[in-house]
Amino acid sequence: MFSFKKPAFTRSVMFAVSYADGRTAYLVVENHGTSDQDYLVPTIARERQAQGALPEGAITTIKRVR
Repeated sequence: MFSFKKPAFTRSVMFAVSYADGRTAYLVVENHGTSDQDYLVPTIARERQAQGALPEGAITTIKRVR
């Protein structure tokens, strides 16, 4: 019997980034693994801040949205 596999797709995950001054920005991470790899997101957020993709400021929390 043939077994059918689902095609591999790019998994993107969205995170809400909260700042000390009350602002919220959203960060999308492409090819993110399972939720046990969420510990990598603060490093990614700092890199995106350095690139200018996220606003400057003190990040207080990062929460997985979807």
